[in-house]
Amino acid sequence: MNLNPETELKRYFGARAVLGDQRPRQRNRQFHRSTWMTSPKDSWPRFSRPGISMTLLQSKDGIHYFTFEHSRDYQQIQFKFLDAVESMDPNNIVALLQLNPYHIDSLLQFSDVCRMQEDQEMARDFIGRALYSFECAVHPLFSLTSGTSRLDYLRPENRAFYLALYKHMMFLEKRGCPRTALEYCKLILSLDPDSDPLCMLLIIDFLMLRSREYESLLQLYQDWEEHRNLFQLPNFAFSTALCYFHLSQQEDMDPEESHKQRCKADQMLQNALIMFPGVLMPLLDLCSVQPDATVTSHAFFGPKSQIMQPPALTELTALYVGRTYNLWREAPVMLWLEESVKEVLRRVDAKDPIVDDCQDKRQQRYRSAPRNIHRHVLLSEIKEATSSLPLEVTTQPMMSFDPLPPLDSVISYTRPERQHTGASTESTLALFFRSLMPNFNLQEDDGEVARAGQELNQEVNRLLVAMRDMLANIRFQEPPREDHPYRDEEEWD
Repeated sequence: MNLNPETELKRYFGARAVLGDQRPRQRNRQFHRSTWMTSPKDSWPRFSRPGISMTLLQSKDGIHYFTFEHSRDYQQIQFKFLDAVESMDPNNIVALLQLNPYHIDSLLQFSDVCRMQEDQEMARDFIGRALYSFECAVHPLFSLTSGTSRLDYLRPENRAFYLALYKHMMFLEKRGCPRTALEYCKLILSLDPDSDPLCMLLIIDFLMLRSREYESLLQLYQDWEEHRNLFQLPNFAFSTALCYFHLSQQEDMDPEESHKQRCKADQMLQNALIMFPGVLMPLLDLCSVQPDATVTSHAFFGPKSQIMQPPALTELTALYVGRTYNLWREAPVMLWLEESVKEVLRRVDAKDPIVDDCQDKRQQRYRSAPRNIHRHVLLSEIKEATSSLPLEVTTQPMMSFDPLPPLDSVISYTRPERQHTGASTESTLALFFRSLMPNFNLQEDDGEVARAGQELNQEVNRLLVAMRDMLANIRFQEPPREDHPYRDEEEWD
């Protein structure tokens, strides 16, 4: 496992293109340890332990169960952060970060603010600082790579680690490092593979396809299908078929084996289309492909196939289509899809019994989605999927630093009650924080909404200017260099 994206970038573009004219130098001495997940920057504030530690709870059958813990001082900072959020004044969080530059939830919150304003570099920087702070706090026995370390998502102190890893993973994927992003996906899944609180099984297939890890995806499907029913997830039903197709197209494959893989691909894609007919038309729409009249006029793939879907299945199919449609745009893939659709329609018209069987399964299995799927959809920010979330999710209070917390959370410390005085009003600054929530809506008339939106944008811009000024004023003296050669990070295992 390699968690350093520079290793992947150097494989694609060469070390000179990635490193440029960087001179060999020693890691900044203010950062006292080397880390796997992120490389500290000279521009970062001087690091001092923020008050986070990790405790080993128990070891059983070779698995180690850990939890992060907050010191009393960190708990007080956390209370101030929550006060700052409720105050609706972002300057309070700026002030909090100036005094506590490695407070995790503040870093996560402002990363989202920067990303909303398309300042990707600063957004990544905040997540990097959060991960560095976490990694400096881990227990000596905690392993990022062995798959034997567990963290319970029910504990609020652990959830920020999951979220920081997820956001870092998505930055890597968008940066063009799908292989490194895949390693982070595996890491998140390994922390709690049974509960899978961020539902990484809904994205791991996409990252494996992007990384061209076809055999690995098929092996995962084979190993997990029996006890996790992966074919019931649209993403695995379609992605495994796509895997077999790509394997059949490899030039160095034996012709007989290639034919065998193609037949398997055909079979699996037809089964996926019969089980999830609501995927086809939205997929073709996003791919800017106009299907022929025999498809558009047939009831099986018509509007009814989407309208009659149970709500949970609509959520899953919208997520898959919105995330992976680019993988289906290649001409050979689209031609294969067209051939499979025609064969499916032939089987439907021939009254293939599997068609009615799949229809019964759709109505029985997808009546409601578990909370971790809703949480994944919220984090994905894929509009096709978030628009299909049920009202019980979109109408409840939600904050980006802890989306949809578990209903049975394990609370180790509680926040003191605060005295609330005066009437509560929804100010422009309230809108700023609510804009970080997926269920953002306003109980005001159209004129007020337009005015609030304009003022909100001005507030966010002023906030980012203040954050940049704060970071620009942080300077550290360059540590003395030692005469030893610069060593590249380890290559891929």
